[in-house]
Amino acid sequence: MSNTQKIPFVDLVSQYRGIADEVRAAIEPVMATSRFILGLEVKQFEQEFAGYCGAQYCVGVASGTDALYLTLCALGIGPGDEVITQANTFIATPLSISYTGARPVLVDCDPLTYQIDVKKVEAAITPRTKAIIPVHLYGQPADMDAILAIAKRHNLRVIEDACQAHGAEYRGKRVGAFGDAAAFSFYPGKNLGAYGDGGAITTNSEALAVKLRATREYGQAAKYHHDFKGFNSRLDTMQAAILRVKLKHLPDWTAARQRAAAAYATALQRIGVEPPRQVSYGTHVWHLYIIQVANRAKVQEQLTAAGVATGIHYPIPVHLQKVYADLGYKRGAFPAAEAAADRILSLPMFPELTQEQVTYVVDTLQRCA
Repeated sequence: MSNTQKIPFVDLVSQYRGIADEVRAAIEPVMATSRFILGLEVKQFEQEFAGYCGAQYCVGVASGTDALYLTLCALGIGPGDEVITQANTFIATPLSISYTGARPVLVDCDPLTYQIDVKKVEAAITPRTKAIIPVHLYGQPADMDAILAIAKRHNLRVIEDACQAHGAEYRGKRVGAFGDAAAFSFYPGKNLGAYGDGGAITTNSEALAVKLRATREYGQAAKYHHDFKGFNSRLDTMQAAILRVKLKHLPDWTAARQRAAAAYATALQRIGVEPPRQVSYGTHVWHLYIIQVANRAKVQEQLTAAGVATGIHYPIPVHLQKVYADLGYKRGAFPAAEAAADRILSLPMFPELTQEQVTYVVDTLQRCA
């Protein structure tokens, strides 16, 4: 095993080494002024990230989950309402709906792209439906034209769950400005990640942005003047300063992920493994690189033994989670999501991933098959 390599799933250490001086320079003014809550850097980052996404406004919050939840609250969604999303997303998506008192209504995913199956959405609409949350899953955009058309026909809100899709493009425009609002996560492992939790909401609605700024800070329009029952959910100034540094590098990091994905595709085809399917209408930013394998547990064990870190995103669909047994869905309700959950495997993916590392991962995978 002398040739065994150690390939992490995500390499944040290497990323930091490349920007350490910039990060230190960015956080020094925050420390010097001690404006740790909603300092100048938060406003600056909000302006820059809104511009990056092609949106008019950005509101920094404490996490991607809060970004979804606060948006739903600001749009007036609550008990008795229903919100449609997909069965194969991270638990934060339905939880954000549940927190409002509304009911998550699930639909299946496309079996090839894993995005929400737009052909299934309209059948899930009822008189209680108030919104649709399409998830730009794994870094690839959902079919927004089809979703927006359905929403228009039924007078529904659309909230993009873009927590894995910083910089992904739909028909030439970056996600984050298609629906009423979009939610982003800055969890450290995301394509644009902070050094702790963080999130943001982008929107083209000035009224919604104003409401969200009050919502994130106790429902106050001015200090100690509380107009409604809001929350404490603010993007830290320190994290905003770090994110400003990282946002400048994001286009280059995205291009590097895309090069790594292309290298994976070529190598996987050589060993007879199908690469992830890319949609024709959008640009993938490869937050995660997902393949399907038989005997996944054995394959994953052998990859781990060879020094290759992997993940599963996600092994249990939402409707089969214990927490959502009350929704009443049974196994077989969403066959595409269930079939994917049994076979998907996430390979290492990060901007610093080299051709040699990709080759090692795929060669190891071939020995596991």
